Amino acid sequence: MLSPLAATVRQVLSGTDDGRSQIVGLIEEPPGAPGWFDPGDAIWTVHGSVATFLGGIRSLLMQTLHPLALAGVDEHSDYREDPFGRLQRTGAFIAATTFGSVGLAERTVAAITAMHDRVTGDVAGKPYSARDPRLLEWVHVALVDSMLSAYLEYGHDGEIDPDAYVADMAVVGGALGVVDPPLTLTALRRSIAGFRGELSGGPRAERMRDFVMSAPLPRSLQPGYGVMARAAMDSLPDWAVVMLGRQPAPPPVQRARAVVADSALRTLSFALVRSPAQAAGERRLAAAAG
Repeated sequence: MLSPLAATVRQVLSGTDDGRSQIVGLIEEPPGAPGWFDPGDAIWTVHGSVATFLGGIRSLLMQTLHPLALAGVDEHSDYREDPFGRLQRTGAFIAATTFGSVGLAERTVAAITAMHDRVTGDVAGKPYSARDPRLLEWVHVALVDSMLSAYLEYGHDGEIDPDAYVADMAVVGGALGVVDPPLTLTALRRSIAGFRGELSGGPRAERMRDFVMSAPLPRSLQPGYGVMARAAMDSLPDWAVVMLGRQPAPPPVQRARAVVADSALRTLSFALVRSPAQAAGERRLAAAAG
């Protein structure tokens, strides 16, 4: 009964009904090659979980709060015309750097860096560049905080050490150009607090909020996505919700939404069985023992 749902989700996330996208094939090669991370690492557990779906929504909302980072996306991205393509490229980046070989991770980072070279502009007299270490840090900490928050609340694939996940992600962030990425949960929170004076809302941020909260998904996925989007918004700090032009929902409402979101994610996990990218990484590493 859940097969059509699983096929639709995989089509949106990877462009194929079975989830075996091009990146999954690349992760499987070359046999036995080590990656930046191993199956026992916290990053494997977090990024192999369906909680990343909610974490991804949360990270987009959070990243929107930096006006220069938002301008880079708004002015240099085709997310409105091709939202699924952008989603699939982001998913491929996370999969390649988490589950892929060292060579694949390095090639993927190099491709992202080359793309960042072209993302420059100006917002009200303030120049921006996607290679700016400060903007890279904001995008990084927003992603790390969101994925970690989502897993700690909704992940059911085993316990993790939050500090270990932050340290794993620092490897990826450092490769992308983040200077001294946080290595612990305490340092992550300190970094986010240090950005407060640079963040703001406004019409552009609210337009992005509306797009993220009402993404143009297939009709069959819209109810479940709405549940996760509302839970993602609830999981943001109150100050971030206010900057996005909303008021935090009352705690009882947030708790009720969290229960529904957890149920939706459990159903999705049952339907998908497991991450094709994670399975591909395990097969590649298993070839070394063979």
